[in-house]
Amino acid sequence: MPATKEQIRQIIADNNLNSVADVYSLLRDSFKDILQELMEAELDASLGYEKNQKREAPTSNKRNGHTPKTLKSQYGEFQIDVPRDREGEFEPKLIPKYQRDISGIEEKVISLYARGMSTRDIHDQIQDLYGMELSAEMVSKITDRVLPEIKEWQSRPLNPIYPFVFMDCIHYKVREDGRILSRAAYIVLGITADGYKDILSITVGANETSKFWLGMLNDLKNRGVQDVLFFCVDGLPGFKEAIGAVYPDAQIQRCVIHMLRNSFKYVNYSDLKKFSSDFKAVYNAPNETSALSELEKIKEKWGRKYPYAISNWENNWEDISSFFQFSDDIRRIMYTTNIIEGLNRQYRKVTKTKSVFPSDSALEKMLYLASGNVIKKWTQRYRNWDQVLNQLIVLYGERLTRYL
Repeated sequence: MPATKEQIRQIIADNNLNSVADVYSLLRDSFKDILQELMEAELDASLGYEKNQKREAPTSNKRNGHTPKTLKSQYGEFQIDVPRDREGEFEPKLIPKYQRDISGIEEKVISLYARGMSTRDIHDQIQDLYGMELSAEMVSKITDRVLPEIKEWQSRPLNPIYPFVFMDCIHYKVREDGRILSRAAYIVLGITADGYKDILSITVGANETSKFWLGMLNDLKNRGVQDVLFFCVDGLPGFKEAIGAVYPDAQIQRCVIHMLRNSFKYVNYSDLKKFSSDFKAVYNAPNETSALSELEKIKEKWGRKYPYAISNWENNWEDISSFFQFSDDIRRIMYTTNIIEGLNRQYRKVTKTKSVFPSDSALEKMLYLASGNVIKKWTQRYRNWDQVLNQLIVLYGERLTRYL
């Protein structure tokens, strides 16, 4: 029960509190005293009688003095006296026998690390806030405790179907055997049949290749993903073949935004705004026939000046055009990989202070912890998901309903 205003005023008067430091000191001392009394009460309950109780005790066991113990807490370090019993049967529950840190400091360290702080910065932060000396090496050891959790998360069973799966990767620098090498963090994000986003996998490996993606897709299959309706990807060569080898019935949707960016590389800056405006008629077309007609108009207007900007769309049309057969609600989900690029921005935000990671596991560790913070915010499902799901059921029938 919180103290009343009158009680608080009396505490201030009795202890002559004039500054924040005075308040902190009082809280620290009070915290210590309360813990001490709670542990004494624990021993009373264990023995079955209170100290100095005169009636006959129900047990032959007795108190046997105290053992000093230094604790780390949110109020800094202090010493308490742990009560003992003569027969050694007393096992404190409030502060277990070998526990010396009651501050939740490990959770605080992991939380700071997940937000992109370096081990040195965390060391300084903990020292400033709690007056504890926590070396950078100890910070690293504390965060290493999530490594078994990462392995368990990477191999956890997945849903049998995901209507939409997005795949992308981010590149980082990692130190290995005294050399600095490029590494790719392969990210797989899925939309569940209930309309919620979920990160299915994060794996650090060699630079982005279709062969590695093939291994990633097989891993999804082995973890229980039996079917995927749409894979939304960028233009990595070999991506289509890798997907077809593992999920032959899945449709591929190339990211329209990536396609535009690739085309813009061939267009002069002075024409870019007009060229971009003209292309809206293509990807906003009501159906594929209209889209092809608009693409032909753009070819007539710009094809001679920028042939590669147009042929880029013609050569990849089969993988671009999947979304034209659907309503706007479904199109908004699948026509671009912005959803996973938004996730990548969150990763870059927490890794921006790291020019080089000391190891692959250090990179995986930070991305995993950052993912936990992101997933906590994904509490709402996609807008109009009921309509989206109904349309998908009409189109794909038992392929989808068998898993609902």
